[in-house]
Amino acid sequence: MKVQKFSVSDAKMVKSPGQYAEIYVGNLVDERNGGPVTIGYGRYAPDQSLTETMGVDDTMIILEGRLSVSTSDGTVTAYPGDIVYMPKGQAVTITTEGDGALTAFVTYPHWAEVREG
Repeated sequence: MKVQKFSVSDAKMVKSPGQYAEIYVGNLVDERNGGPVTIGYGRYAPDQSLTETMGVDDTMIILEGRLSVSTSDGTVTAYPGDIVYMPKGQAVTITTEGDGALTAFVTYPHWAEVREG
């Protein structure tokens, strides 16, 4: 792989697989590119909720809006510029309020391979 730069406009946003909520993802680097991680953007509509047990280590950077991540240990609310780390095996509920949220993310290993596998 070579050095690359990405913008939100580069991401082809598709509905997050297996989810009923209005949550969209756009991978920019993933298993199809031969990279060790998946890098992309996520767009969460207002008043959405997603509950799942993390199949990968997921690092999410909030770019716009805000979202909350709840676990058995409590809830963190993240705003633009904040980073949320969700470790593999952790049960989380991600919720949005207001205008929703735009995030950038990096997962290891590739989230799509884990979801499909």
